Amino acid sequence: MSQTTPPTSAPAPQAGSPIRWVPSLYFVQGMQFFVVMLLAGLMFKNMGVPNDQIARWTGLLGLAWAIKPLWSPFLELARSKKLVVVAMQFTGAVGLGLMALAVQMPMYFAASIAVLFLLAYASATHDIACDGLYLASLDPKQQAAYAGWQGAFFNASKFLTLGGLLVLAGHLEKSMGVFNAWSVIFAVLAILLAALAAYNAKVLPNVLSPVTADRSAANVWRTLKEVIADFLKKPGIWAMILFIVLFRFAEGQVQTIGPLFLIEAREKGGLGLTTEQVGGIYGTVGTGAFLVGSILGGYFTSWLSLKRAMPILILAMGVPNLTFYYLAVAHPADMLHIGAAVAVEMFGYGFGFVGMILFIMQVVAPGKFSTAHYALGSGVMQLGFIFSKTISGDIQMAMGYEHFFLWTIVCGLPALLLMFFVKMPTLGKAEGASAGEPKADAVTAQ
Repeated sequence: MSQTTPPTSAPAPQAGSPIRWVPSLYFVQGMQFFVVMLLAGLMFKNMGVPNDQIARWTGLLGLAWAIKPLWSPFLELARSKKLVVVAMQFTGAVGLGLMALAVQMPMYFAASIAVLFLLAYASATHDIACDGLYLASLDPKQQAAYAGWQGAFFNASKFLTLGGLLVLAGHLEKSMGVFNAWSVIFAVLAILLAALAAYNAKVLPNVLSPVTADRSAANVWRTLKEVIADFLKKPGIWAMILFIVLFRFAEGQVQTIGPLFLIEAREKGGLGLTTEQVGGIYGTVGTGAFLVGSILGGYFTSWLSLKRAMPILILAMGVPNLTFYYLAVAHPADMLHIGAAVAVEMFGYGFGFVGMILFIMQVVAPGKFSTAHYALGSGVMQLGFIFSKTISGDIQMAMGYEHFFLWTIVCGLPALLLMFFVKMPTLGKAEGASAGEPKADAVTAQ
């Protein structure tokens, strides 16, 4: 965005400790994402929708997060990122309420998909604004320290949906039927999101963007072109893009097939768990292990610097692949054994995922359009995830579970090699001390 007029910053509002708002902000971000990308597919499976339709339509829904950079410049021009965040959270609450009604309609699948599109694009827009709010409110050292909390609560919402709510749905289906049970689940989600939106409306820092001379539609399109051109001019950008895709290439496959492997009958190579057992494992030990791993990963990277920590973070991302390979070979039957393996898997996943958050935040995003470039980097990451998710089923069916998980271990190696060819920031002692010094309670967006 051209700035012919020097920006005029708004008075700095008072902001509380990041621990008051980072967890709730990213819990909402994750909850909306996982409802669309995980919970909806499991619901459709229980309703008897064929797998090909589930994969096709949920894949299309996932594109919302991949193409969100196309409208991110519009949010760069928004005066208050907090206002956008809260508005999208309340929109999501309305959408979840509509889902409770949609599943009761005769054409429930078409109606549900229509509402899920609303949820997906509201959630993707929310992502852009909340990441921009995070970047503008915290200095680089704080970003690293709270990245663990960010990742932890983003993915904790996954275990609310895949764990607690999935178990609850399984119980309700037995007493009130599949469709009524899922209406109750979405009504509960709508109430929860509305309450979180109200809380965030009170505690989020009100970071205001600078006043610029031109906020016309023409300037928005000019900004979009400038954002993309500036992004593609970054030194080493194509290596960065490849690194982002490869970092999550194995993860997308394991996170898609792993839960199916746990449910698959033992005679077909799986572990033969019930849906409620899978939900219970991920909702308890899985949640705890991921939270601990994410928080420790954030503080570990803040202490060591991203450059020195990255090899360990990439290796941690390979722990789920190794864990599922072990399960596919050993085929344990007792829940204690399986639960311990899932705990190891989720700890490694949580610890390592911090690396991609910070790589996009501190390597890809910095510059004139940090919020939009973070969205572009996140979009690339999502495209890579969708690609690996899409092909995972065909690869697994061709290889079988044991060889498939061995394949995913191999898929994690290219990112480890490419790491040596991409730029990594080093947070030295002097820089860290400066970054960690107290600053004004609020900052203005770039």
